[in-house]
Amino acid sequence: MLILASKSPRRKELLSKICNVFTIINPDINENESRKHPHEHPLDVSRLKAYRIFQNHPDDDILACDTVVIINDEILGKPRDEKDAYNMLKKLSGRRHIVLSGYTFINQQKEINRTVKTEVYFNELNDDLINQYIKTGSPLDKAGAYGIQDGFPLVERIVGSYDNVMGFPSEDIAKYCF
Repeated sequence: MLILASKSPRRKELLSKICNVFTIINPDINENESRKHPHEHPLDVSRLKAYRIFQNHPDDDILACDTVVIINDEILGKPRDEKDAYNMLKKLSGRRHIVLSGYTFINQQKEINRTVKTEVYFNELNDDLINQYIKTGSPLDKAGAYGIQDGFPLVERIVGSYDNVMGFPSEDIAKYCF
């Protein structure tokens, strides 16, 4: 049985594009346990998640993923509140940043650890657009305070995987894990 070590509804949705049968278990870890460099952080956290579930389900396939938004070697996590979301979106406005997802797939026969990078170029965002977007509530549960799938004109273009920006590099996972 494949177990997705996640509580993210987006990861569940994206995994269902490449796998029909799986179950979900929240790994319930402290992501701050990772003290790695920002570019190593998501892979380290995915390993922590995968091994947390694997220790209780050693006969299953475990898939875990973690995604971060990085600008100038600073990780932009989920905003604490609306003010924090506003500040993050202002920081991203008109600039390039990267989205990194680390994923770990483990079972008794193998372990796969990979990182997928997508470059994201933001449009110049005015205060009205930022405030309108924040009022939807959507930015408050997303790294970097945005979801590319939310239908707001935040992103000018990307170089890489769209699904990765959503938090789950499904194309890469399908290629290497299934």
